[in-house]
Amino acid sequence: MKLFNAFLAALSCGVLLAFPSAAQDANNTLTDAEKAAGWQLLFNGKDAGGWHNFREDGIRPGWTVREGTLVCVDPRQAGDIVTSNEFDWFELQLDYNISHAGNSGIMYHVTNKGFAIWATGPEFQLEDNTAAEDPVRCGWLYALYQPPIDPATGKILDATKPVGQWNHVRLLITPQKCEHEINGVKYFEYVLHSDDFNNRVAGSKFAAMPNFARADTGFIGLQGDHGSVAFRNIKIRPIKP
Repeated sequence: MKLFNAFLAALSCGVLLAFPSAAQDANNTLTDAEKAAGWQLLFNGKDAGGWHNFREDGIRPGWTVREGTLVCVDPRQAGDIVTSNEFDWFELQLDYNISHAGNSGIMYHVTNKGFAIWATGPEFQLEDNTAAEDPVRCGWLYALYQPPIDPATGKILDATKPVGQWNHVRLLITPQKCEHEINGVKYFEYVLHSDDFNNRVAGSKFAAMPNFARADTGFIGLQGDHGSVAFRNIKIRPIKP
């Protein structure tokens, strides 16, 4: 309990700690079945190869690799990072661990035409739902889609675990449908470029961004300027339409 409390205290200060365990050996790897299914690792657990800051070369010092995790340790010197490779249709899975009041995000179809990654790429929001200032909660498609009311609680569906625990994300992006899941719970689905999607964009702040959600191919991005957050087991399975 003392060790767990120390971990939570470190998170509340914006510092992410990692404690070695036998389970770490299984992280950031692919099983034979996953390899056969076409899964690719986007993070090897050892270095930040395959990632760089948006529209820059290399990665700023606010990002580091620690005990098999890719960590934003200092948002003031981190910024948003993107993959070296571009992807069109895919299934993405990863684990994240966010700090107290932390706010991050996963963007997809990011291009260099925007002034920020969120100016072109739709965002799967990541945050501490209990303390983050942004009212857009974890797992929502930022400013566009949110989960339904959970009949068990009478509140908007929330499957996230508390700060200090790892959460699992599944993001499916195909021409037929897109799905958002957290910890095995499906939040909603939508269709890119559909009338419903386009109308929601037109009624949002993204209407003023001419390149938002226009490209069907782009980088995967991770946000690193709103608090400390750690990632592991980042993997992607390209899908042929």
